[in-house]
Amino acid sequence: MNTKDKIGVLLLNLGGPGRLDDVRPFLINLFSDRQIIRLGPAFLQTTIARLIAHRRAPKSMANYAQIGGGSPIREKTEEQARALENLLATDGDFMVRPCMRYWHPFAEEALLEMAAARVSEIIALPLYPHYSIATTGSSLTDLHRTNNRLRLHIPIRSIHAWPTLPRYVACLAARIEEGMDRFGEQPVHLVYSAHSLPVQFIKEGDPYVNDLTQTIRALEQITGIQGTLCYQSRSGPVEWLGPALPEVITALAAQGAENMLVVPLSFVSDHVETLFEIDIQYRQMAEGLGIRFESTRALNADPLFIEALRSLVCNRLQT
Repeated sequence: MNTKDKIGVLLLNLGGPGRLDDVRPFLINLFSDRQIIRLGPAFLQTTIARLIAHRRAPKSMANYAQIGGGSPIREKTEEQARALENLLATDGDFMVRPCMRYWHPFAEEALLEMAAARVSEIIALPLYPHYSIATTGSSLTDLHRTNNRLRLHIPIRSIHAWPTLPRYVACLAARIEEGMDRFGEQPVHLVYSAHSLPVQFIKEGDPYVNDLTQTIRALEQITGIQGTLCYQSRSGPVEWLGPALPEVITALAAQGAENMLVVPLSFVSDHVETLFEIDIQYRQMAEGLGIRFESTRALNADPLFIEALRSLVCNRLQT
């Protein structure tokens, strides 16, 4: 494949506060999105979001302080974008940029840069392998809405989910085998951890859990290892998907487990969920209960993972 026109590729992701002063406004943006959480009647959403952000900001700031004072997600996504742009150079004229939902660079910034570069169309590539209305759905809605609001009218081709994308699965399988090697011949409990969602979303037809299950089945075919799916990062007084990772750690300790390997299944780059929740908070919990706790490395800009993203872009252009 060799494109004649300039093609834009936007890597859609959640975004995160780059410094501690960004935490509160980031949380306001996050909780103002009704596709993630519905806070009372629509006209009160932003007001309630501000109250929640004010209450949660100190704890969130303390968490970010333990991983360097901010989220590395923009830096990691920019690295992925550069690597993908370089790889796509043999396929044509491509421009690859990050596009964040709740912090810079927002959709408006990314789209204006694409318009200035005179791209003929955009491939919207969510860095969420597993579809949910709260992640991919919200990002795509925001991207299309912003494109219309700015009257740019750039054609956008969207990618929705890729839970069994061969190179993505192969990259995860290699991470699992690498992690298992750290334990030698000792028995290890494999635990997959995904970002939790309100149960109501699944009841309304969200395919997130089904997508997660597809990835796990594909991994089992490669590694031959069965694992336990659990969830992390709950927030708010609603029923969330479970079991939660702390519950699984407690149960394993009660069973006398000595080793566990955690795979951050729904995260393709390091963020507060991997660097703080998994590598600090839950590691300390497991070790306090006598369990050796290891986690697999994030995919970040792994060459095999970037090849997986390239295949998504090329396949979408041909359909």
